[in-house]
Amino acid sequence: MSIEVLQRDITLLHVDAIVNAANESLLGGGGVDGAIHRAAGPHLLAACRALPEIRPGVRCPTGEARITPGFDLPARFVIHTTGPVWHGGSRGEAGLLANCYLHSLALALTHGVSSMAFPAISCGVFGYPLDEAAHIAVNTLTDAPWRPSRVILCTFGEDATRAFGRALKARA
Repeated sequence: MSIEVLQRDITLLHVDAIVNAANESLLGGGGVDGAIHRAAGPHLLAACRALPEIRPGVRCPTGEARITPGFDLPARFVIHTTGPVWHGGSRGEAGLLANCYLHSLALALTHGVSSMAFPAISCGVFGYPLDEAAHIAVNTLTDAPWRPSRVILCTFGEDATRAFGRALKARA
């Protein structure tokens, strides 16, 4: 089972599943969420709309995950997870972020995923500090009871690539 850091466009990766750093509505947004929705085509939005709301406007509460087909993406599936907004670390953000990875892995196992790619969940507009998020991601994935044979931590910039690379090296 390998974990690697790649600086790439996650929408172009040929893996079984890509993880979408989504918002609770699952109806698209900016950053990686918007890029995934654009690349997957309009059927992804329709599939997300079809997911049941837990409460008005919320299909995927923070820390949880949902799965849809990948539609026009090279990936078979999109696993949507809602990361926490950073509030300084005193509102359970670390546990919620770890749950994003764990719940995504659980869906991957259920759907026979052998390769998957994660973005830097919560590190964009949600403001999670890169180094902290990277350590949570690597530690959670490394310590998980199961993970696919190939896991990519897909970054979109030098700062994130360095942070996730340092976290992975620290666990080696």
